[in-house]
Amino acid sequence: MKDVIATSTPLKVALLGCGVVGSQVARILITQADELRARIGRPLELVGIAVRDLAKDRPGIDRALLTTDGEELVQRADVDLVIELLGGIEPARSLILAAIGAGASVITANKALLASDGGSIYAAAAEQGVDVYYEAAVAGAIPIIRPLRESLVGDEVLAVKGIVNGTTNFILDKMHTAGESFPDVLAEAQALGYAEADPTADVEGHDAAAKAAILASLAFHSRVRLSDVDREGITGVTLADIEAAREMGCVIKLLADCSLSPDGSIAVGVHPTMVPLSHPLASIPGAYNAVFIESRYAGRLMFMGPGAGGSPTASAVLGDLVTAARNRVRGAIGPGESAYSARGITPSGEARSRYYVSLLVEDEPGVLAKVAACFAAHGVSLQAVRQDAGDGGAGDRARLGVRTHTARDADVRATLAELEQLPEVGPGITVMRVEGR
Repeated sequence: MKDVIATSTPLKVALLGCGVVGSQVARILITQADELRARIGRPLELVGIAVRDLAKDRPGIDRALLTTDGEELVQRADVDLVIELLGGIEPARSLILAAIGAGASVITANKALLASDGGSIYAAAAEQGVDVYYEAAVAGAIPIIRPLRESLVGDEVLAVKGIVNGTTNFILDKMHTAGESFPDVLAEAQALGYAEADPTADVEGHDAAAKAAILASLAFHSRVRLSDVDREGITGVTLADIEAAREMGCVIKLLADCSLSPDGSIAVGVHPTMVPLSHPLASIPGAYNAVFIESRYAGRLMFMGPGAGGSPTASAVLGDLVTAARNRVRGAIGPGESAYSARGITPSGEARSRYYVSLLVEDEPGVLAKVAACFAAHGVSLQAVRQDAGDGGAGDRARLGVRTHTARDADVRATLAELEQLPEVGPGITVMRVEGR
């Protein structure tokens, strides 16, 4: 760590990236300088902003601050704090490691990098005695990283479940409330700016999976990587699924679920999930995010707020910046990575949940018994069965909805494979997790 100067000498800040969030951070640093100085005890000075395109117009940003040489910027001997808002793996990883190597503390919102290779960054920071803060990497302005990293560190977290992607929550909420199809609502989300032109990272669950890996790592004091997360997106969710959930007293949410399995390993996944209306996460509207924590001593905790956008995310970045700056002033560092538990990851087939299975079957006597026998053969207990009868015509089919008790994912998948072989069962079997144990 660089020598601490107990004077009014400014702490110097380098910013990597000047997009929606970066430009907002830069403007706050400039316009709220006196407020930030009062909170930190020393002034902050923005000394450089690394960008890809120098010609782009950036209102309110002094062009003299701009540079395309991020590496030179982060390795300046006078830089105390580096804010990384580039996103992606490279060059963000190399620049963060270079900044740490030069003795600077780092604030980042880079969920993909932390979920994929956070270990190397935390190790480098520990070796250099500097901070890495990343509140903005998960759920925007919602303070969830610090509670897990600090406030609940004396407790035992049992589960963390969350709606951590605003795009998918907007889409599913609109499908539920307005009865519009996935393609129609996705187009609306893109028009409103909630979804990117290429929405793959959101709708296929990649964004939420990265956040789930970070949350699980913090909650269970183990290193959980993006590749450990069992992932399913929402592109297959239909209005029929929405209606089935409604009839069960549920709504469908893309849920990040990080829980301890009975053997002590970590089950971590992102899936479309039917959430009972009685659950706090069921009522989260539009593009909002929410994270629900169950702990042994504090009990059930809920955190909710805007999960994206320039101002909310900038708020989280500035909160981390003030904390890291205060540490520099005191000559201290905050908490580093806590991975002492080194818990294993529950294989996806061993993960346990309740399920809803929907299938078309021939509307004739004995079919329900055959279907039930398939579930029983694989040890999957049925909680409820609902059948919408056909009209009695030849070759008529009925819709069968089956709710299970808690079961292993592998057993449910084996059941589905057997059901697909029954001549009485039509194509297009759908399955969805149901929240609750």
